Parts: sequence; structure tokens; C-alpha cells
Amino acid sequence: MKRVCVIPVFIPEKACPFRCVYCNQYHITQRTCSVEPEDVKQQIDNYLRTIPPYAHVRLGFFGGSFTGMPMGEQNRYLEVAQPYIESGRIREIQLSTRPDYINEEILQNLQAHHVTTIELGAQSLDDEVLRLSGRGHTAAEVEQASALIRSYQFKLGLQMMLGLPGDTRDKALATARRIVELGAQCTRIYPTLVIKDTELETMYREGNYQPLTMDEAVAQAADVMDIFEQAGVQILRVGLHPSEGLISRETLVAGPFHVSFKELVETERWRRRLVAALGGRKGGILQLTVHPSDVNAVVGYGGANRKWLEERFQQVVIRQEAGVERGKLKTEK
Repeated sequence: MKRVCVIPVFIPEKACPFRCVYCNQYHITQRTCSVEPEDVKQQIDNYLRTIPPYAHVRLGFFGGSFTGMPMGEQNRYLEVAQPYIESGRIREIQLSTRPDYINEEILQNLQAHHVTTIELGAQSLDDEVLRLSGRGHTAAEVEQASALIRSYQFKLGLQMMLGLPGDTRDKALATARRIVELGAQCTRIYPTLVIKDTELETMYREGNYQPLTMDEAVAQAADVMDIFEQAGVQILRVGLHPSEGLISRETLVAGPFHVSFKELVETERWRRRLVAALGGRKGGILQLTVHPSDVNAVVGYGGANRKWLEERFQQVVIRQEAGVERGKLKTEK
């Protein structure tokens, strides 16, 4: 399997006239200003010095609404990358943007500049949730933009959020299923957090918004991960990347943030598999066999699943076997 390395370039709130109720990207990215095109080359060079020459390198423009910028400004960023593309040092370019900033002219320009992946911040495909979240677009616009992106042969990514205002577990599951139906090849799953200096903070402090508990966020993320994995949609990230700005209570007001959120979700998913496989069995020696890559998740974050098993059996043995399918387990008693 090829090693993929991503060089991230953050453009917080660049060209975005909307302020979604949950969003203050200057806190999220820990930047007080956007990186300018003239800074991108130095950033690329710094990363390339640390990346093995055999790696598959992807340049990613994140954090803003890239295609909302004037075409000339988009090109100033994209043109920095072209010599690296031509030399093969960078193999792909990806970017994130809004669904209402996609049209044929934009896609033709991105195609000419070797962009391969376009991620849309769908966040939800429920119009009421989008309205309450201040997204400024509808579910229909996500669907139309997705179809257009796919018609130009780009790799389509659709990001979603859990626990937005007006959201429910059923709506989140419906969004995940619709993301699959729209042909997304990759996705990101983020629990909604209350960040300082956002409208959501005001709503929270006035009692008009309640974030998901950690247990609720973990359970919903496990639900949607199952949907995506069964459909073959690549899950690029689960939970926001830990940074000083989010760990500090100066910027994180409330919500289900954990530095190892994905590990918590994988622990829950394996707990469910264990329950289904074991039923009501208890007592004696339990032997589990799993793929080597699944051992940590089976044991669980902080050993949670092992502790749960040890409450039910006198002895628990977890074996590794490369021949076992990933995500599956064999049990012996």
C-alpha cells in the first residue's frame, strides 16, 4: 500500500461571506490570518524535506471556501503547485469548498490545474438543520454540486457534522445514507463543538442549544461509520484534529471533544461486535482471534473493552491472525 502524505495549507474563512453558527475558523486553525500564495511555496518545501521520496504526496487547501475566491486568486494558489506536479514531487491537489461555489467554469479551471479531489462541506442533508445552522445553502444545492463534480471526474468528498442545531440521530443517519447515494468517495465526520466567539456559543449560553454528550456523539459516529464502511466510502477523519486552541477552555466552550475521539468510536464499534458475537455468554475462558490491525480497537481505548470482557469471563485471550478479515472476529470458548 502506498504511503500517502498530505501537505495542508489552511485558508481560514477565505472568501466565505457566511458565518455558520458553529464556525470560528481562526480558533480552529490557530491562525490569525490566511497564508498567502507567496507563502505556500516555502510551506511545501518545508514539508517535502521531511517526506520520504517514495511517498504519494497530496497538497490540500483546507479551512475556507476555496472556489469562492475570484478565479485569479484561486489560480495564484494553484499555480504555486504546478512545478511540483510537473516534477512528480506532488501527485494530487485537493481542496474544500461550499456546494454553492461550484459551477462548470470553476470545475474546468480546477481540472486545468490538476486538482483531483473536491470536498464539499455538506454538514447535513436536512434543510431544517442547514437553516438553523446558518449554512446559507440547501440540500438540493449539495446534490446538484455533487453531480456536477462527478460529471467532471473529480473525486468527490462530502463532509458531515453530528449534533448541529435541529439535528437528530435519525437525521444524521439519513444524511450519511444520502452521502453514499450521491456517490461520495470519501468523507469526514465531525461532532459539533461550541467554540468561543460564535453564534452557537450565544445559543448555548442562552439555553437554546445543547451539544451532544460524549456518549451520544460516539454512538452516532459509530452508526454513520458503519454506513460509510459498508458502502466503501473512505473515512478521512473522525473528529477535529487536536490542537491547543481546541484543548484549551479559552476556545472550546462545550461539546464532545476528545483528543482520541476516533479511538473512542472504534472502541464502541468493537463493543457492539462483541455483544453481537457473544450474546449472553459468560464464564470460563474466552478466546478471540482478530486481524493484527484490529487488536488495539478490540482491547478498546484505555482497555475499556478488555475490562468489559473480563467482567464476564474468568480469562480473556485475544489472538492475532493475519488471515482473519479486518473488522471481523472469531470466538472460541
